[in-house]
Amino acid sequence: MFIPTYTGPAIYTDEEKFLKIEFSDIAKEKQKLPTAANNGWVGMLQHYFVSAWLPEGNGQREFYTKSLGEGLYSAGVVMPEAEIAPGQTAEIKSRLYVGPAQTKLNDIVPGLGLSVDYGIFTIFAAPLFWLMSFLNGWIGNWGVSIILLTVLIKLAFFPLSAASYRSMAKMRLVAPKLEKIKQQCGDDRERLNRAMMDLYKSEKINPLGGCLPVLIQIPVFIGLYWAILESVELRHAPFVGWIVDLSATDPYFVLPIIMGISMLIQSKLNPTPTDPLQAKIMQIMPVAFSVIFFFFPAGLVLYSIVNNILSISQQWYITHAAETAQKGASKA
Repeated sequence: MFIPTYTGPAIYTDEEKFLKIEFSDIAKEKQKLPTAANNGWVGMLQHYFVSAWLPEGNGQREFYTKSLGEGLYSAGVVMPEAEIAPGQTAEIKSRLYVGPAQTKLNDIVPGLGLSVDYGIFTIFAAPLFWLMSFLNGWIGNWGVSIILLTVLIKLAFFPLSAASYRSMAKMRLVAPKLEKIKQQCGDDRERLNRAMMDLYKSEKINPLGGCLPVLIQIPVFIGLYWAILESVELRHAPFVGWIVDLSATDPYFVLPIIMGISMLIQSKLNPTPTDPLQAKIMQIMPVAFSVIFFFFPAGLVLYSIVNNILSISQQWYITHAAETAQKGASKA
């Protein structure tokens, strides 16, 4: 329900590269197809699998897609007829691939590996999947490989995360002062904002200091998300105990519940928003995300849990250190 993987036709040519044709565009006859192509292939994608006609050699070809009615669609390629002289024979070849979508399919024909659809995050997802595959070749368990890869990425971003959590820790420490300012200013939003900025300036706090380092990391973690989501290797791959398929949902919803608890703990470590509506949203988010993660593959939930646990550990340590330093300064 919440996994937006692509299902539909795909066409590849050397000139226009990888094109996905939405069913809705075919139904409305708005599809845009390569014209005057002399190479390429056509296929149908559905998450982990692809079926594709792979005409051999170069030669004029006409790609087409059409609606067959009742929710059915077709895609194909028309090749020119061969001229055969009387008494002669001719052979026309075309290969059909039906099977799992894997990046190594590029070895069969150029572009077929793009059927593993990482989208705009391919630049991050492709190397992350390679590293995850390398770890699995060493360990032999895709679940453990996801855990180790998440740990390695968190270590790589440790300095950025630390900067973000230090900023959050400062915001948490000045929370009582912010609440006092809020009470003094009442409904005067302009006065409140001006007083808050003066406080941030005196305390040497950058209000965006906790956001910018996180924003830099987001593309990498979304890339990891897609690397896990699109990997057919995780299909029917066991982890431990009741998790016998990392591509399927947790049958007992244990991992989503742990995920929700970890989000709740993490929210307690964050500074309380000054806006009451925003504060309520932050309280609801752990519950909402837990419900959404009920429908996520176990591999994705596992990655999110590990990422949250590592973030909680790092944030708690930095926040505790900041509070201890403040108490020491107050005594002095």
